[in-house]
Amino acid sequence: MEDTMRVLKLLEELEDIVDEATGLPLSNKIMLDAEEIFQIIREIRLALPDDVQQAKWIRDERDRILDEAKTEYERIIREAKKQAEYLVENDDITLRATKLASEIKQDAETHARVMRMRTYDYVDKMLYDMQGQMDELNMKYFGEMYTNLENTFASINEILAANREEMKKLAYKTQNEVNVGSFAPSEE
Repeated sequence: MEDTMRVLKLLEELEDIVDEATGLPLSNKIMLDAEEIFQIIREIRLALPDDVQQAKWIRDERDRILDEAKTEYERIIREAKKQAEYLVENDDITLRATKLASEIKQDAETHARVMRMRTYDYVDKMLYDMQGQMDELNMKYFGEMYTNLENTFASINEILAANREEMKKLAYKTQNEVNVGSFAPSEE
């Protein structure tokens, strides 16, 4: 109680100093002796009851604990997010989706290879039919009078045969090619 009375007395003293201070002309400001004011403030601090000083310490300690708790909370949240991202990456659904994507890619590559083979077969049949027609025309117009024409047909026939051989080589290469970027067939 005595400390409280002392603080009140020092506060009254501060009020008196402010009331008696000299005012500056043309303003609301006053001139004070800073050293005298600081001395009274120091005395007030010393006269404050232990409860007030302890309350300040408790408040400071509370702020420190809250700051630490906030830091720990933020760290835990960061760790939880990392863990969640890890779990999503390794989740069973993700693994199945990756496997399905691989199977779809392989099916598409197989389909593309089959389509190329069908195209080669179609072109080969057309060349074969044309070769047969050329043979028929050659037989029809065969004779001394058409020797020159026979040589032309023989040359075309050789070109067609060479083209067929080229198509067969491409078909064989396509059928036996190994795609470096493709996946091996899945064993299920």
